[in-house]
Amino acid sequence: MTLSASSATRRIAATVLTAGALVSAVALPASAQDHDRHHSQARVVISDVQADSPGRDNGSNRSLNREWIEITNQSRRAVNLDGWTLRSSDGNRYRFDDVRLAGHATVRVHTGIGRDTRTDLYQDRHHYVWDNYSDTATLRDDRGRTVDTESWGRGRGHHHR
Repeated sequence: MTLSASSATRRIAATVLTAGALVSAVALPASAQDHDRHHSQARVVISDVQADSPGRDNGSNRSLNREWIEITNQSRRAVNLDGWTLRSSDGNRYRFDDVRLAGHATVRVHTGIGRDTRTDLYQDRHHYVWDNYSDTATLRDDRGRTVDTESWGRGRGHHHR
């Protein structure tokens, strides 16, 4: 009976170890995939800002469209920006709708009215969004997580990823 109990114990231990190995094998790719997805999102950045439209701020559509924020995908994989947002300090928010940013590509988000293309998006606003002297642009993903921020003016030089 002792031999049988010992044999049963070994069999149970082997089964538990095998099940544990299977769980580990299944869990590893999922966590690696999550890490890769998060890592690729972290490489989408606010790459350039033109908050002060060149020339007089006369409110014309041309002037509004010379105020922009550039978003760059630094990874080689395309990123779906659908549902992502770009927000100013005072709460003006632009929501990306059905935008796919190719690997190593940049899109410029203009304030004024225009026709969206692969390289230029338009907020279709009639008023300036970005403060010339001090503001913060915040890029968030479709889950509301901050991906990048860029500040100028009083908080100049602050860049968060």
